[in-house]
Formats: sequence, C-alpha cells, structure tokens
Amino acid sequence: MAGHSKYKNIMHRKGAQDKKRSGQFSKLSREITVAAKMGLPDPDMNPRLRAAVNAAKAQSMPKDNIQRSIDKAARGDAENYEEVRYEGFGPGGVSLIIEALTDNRNRTATNVRIAVSRNGGNLGASGSVSHGFDRLGLISYPAAAGDAEKVFEAALDAGAEDVSSSEDGHEVWTAIADLHEVAKALVPVLGEAEGAKLAWKPQTGVAVGEEDAATLFKLIDALDDDDDVQTVWGNYEISDEVMERLG
Repeated sequence: MAGHSKYKNIMHRKGAQDKKRSGQFSKLSREITVAAKMGLPDPDMNPRLRAAVNAAKAQSMPKDNIQRSIDKAARGDAENYEEVRYEGFGPGGVSLIIEALTDNRNRTATNVRIAVSRNGGNLGASGSVSHGFDRLGLISYPAAAGDAEKVFEAALDAGAEDVSSSEDGHEVWTAIADLHEVAKALVPVLGEAEGAKLAWKPQTGVAVGEEDAATLFKLIDALDDDDDVQTVWGNYEISDEVMERLG
C-alpha cells in the first residue's frame, strides 16, 4: 500500500538481532497496566486491555507476567503512566510520530530528543507532522492467517476500510470507532489478531535511500531501546533492494 511506513519490515529486521526480550516485555506490561487502569481489569469487558493482552501473547509473554500487570492496576498500586506524543523529522526528511507511556515527562522528552538528534533527525512542535497522517485503527495478522484474498474478503465483510498484505503479514485498517467491532468480527474467520490498536497511517510516503535508511534504523533502534517509547510511526518507504543491502 502506498504510504505504508514499512515499520513491520524494520521490526522483522530487528527481530533477527537478538533483541532483548526483557525490554519488550516491559513495554507490553506497561500497556497492559495502563489499559487495565483506564477501564475494567477484565479483557472481555475492556477492548484496549484485550488488544494489549493479545499483543503480549503474540510475543510469547508468560501468562503469569500478563496477570501480574493486570493485578497491579486492579490493586491500584501501579505507577501513574501518562500518554505522550512527540513529532519530528528523521533522515531523508521523513516524518516521525513517537508514542510513549511515561511516569516522568522530563526524562522521556530528554531521552527522545537525544535519540532523534544524534541520529540525523530533529523534533518539531506538536502537530508539525501529524497533519500528514490519518488516525485509524490497525489490526495485524501473521501471514499464516490466510492468503491476501481470504483476509481481504473477511475484512470487507467485517466493515474494514482497507487491507495491506505482504509476505510479512496482513494489516487491516479501520475507522477509529470501528476498530474493536471489526477485530471481534474477524476472530471466527482469521483467529485472534497479533495486535489491534490505534495507529498513524501516512497519507503519502517518502522514498528513503540506503544511507538514510541505515541512519533511520539506528534512530529507531535508539528509540526502541527506551522503555518509555511504545511505538514509532513514519512515512518512510524502503525498497526491498535497500533492505537486502542493509542485511
């Protein structure tokens, strides 16, 4: 799909780099706790919590860890995390939206600014790049869920707006208000999704060459290593040839 961030490709590349699982679980736990605090601590009654739990299961997070994160929120002894968003520009003039959950805004802002500035980018004011993205729901499935035609037909029947399929998997896009209903309708046909969340879909993409792509990967690695940063969205497009050369 034109304008797709290729974030999934980058995450697959990172997955081959012996990524620290403890850091990944920390981010997943934080999202579960926040979701449980914002609604009922029952995944069946709390769509955001259900999505967070499904995402954790997809990453093989132990059930005990998942339940501990929910229990912390239910007991009221969990940290008070705040959702914050940063916008800016990366190598090659790409637009970036960085989402974080933090208990210390000053620490997170400083760490994000350093990571971006040291890797060919700079932060902008709120709204400086988000106008170039659409806020939508995103449901992710592995390639094993079915072929492109099967997923497309299931998504169409469920009320989705668009579908993007590749060898890495399937991405089903929905209106914000329809996210959880569409996700629910897909389960009988495709099974549980790897993830269901609000996302930033770029309206147009920016082609990134090999040199800028290498720096961009370093930038995203630096952000991903920060426990506070949950997701990085961008309007970068990286060709398969460039990905292969970068290994």
